[in-house]
Amino acid sequence: MTGKDRVDEDKRATLRRFATVGAGAPLVGAAGSAAGETGESEARDAIAGYLATTPGAHFSKIRDDLQLGTGETQHHLRTLEEAGRVERFADGDYSRFVPAGRFDAFERCALGYLRRETPRGMIIHLLREPDAAASELADALEVSAPTVSKYAAELESQGLLDRSDGYSLVRPESLLVLLTRHADSFGPDAVSLASDADALVSYTG
Repeated sequence: MTGKDRVDEDKRATLRRFATVGAGAPLVGAAGSAAGETGESEARDAIAGYLATTPGAHFSKIRDDLQLGTGETQHHLRTLEEAGRVERFADGDYSRFVPAGRFDAFERCALGYLRRETPRGMIIHLLREPDAAASELADALEVSAPTVSKYAAELESQGLLDRSDGYSLVRPESLLVLLTRHADSFGPDAVSLASDADALVSYTG
């Protein structure tokens, strides 16, 4: 098997894996079956499946993780949007995507920040230690105090954090659910948080 054949087979295996998840999503087949193109339908189901497990992913991550071309990804995402299977939302310079009808405005905004390492670390730490000060967050995340302050201001402006008396997460129960439900896509710190979620319910409830 040549190198190109291996790459193609890896791509097909990746698409099939996520297409299996996508095939169980609402409105399955609405975006591709009428065209009679199995390959295109499989790619769209793969994107839908990928977003079911990795909501809030931006365009480049979807393209790269599914080993698709730029034009191919644009075409399939546009078709999925037109079919009402996925939704796009702006996050600064990024276009992020989620399964349609699954997340409210707060959750979409939260997903954008949870897809960034430092804000995600701040939110995870505050879920574990709701009384943590800015200096503690900086030490725990090994970033500078100005970096914490910068993201705290952004999180507050987006309605995810209240800084009127220390740092207090807004809708912590929603943030915990997002991190727990999609822990594998957020990395080991989220996986660890998910394993301890039961102990945090008294705080978030």
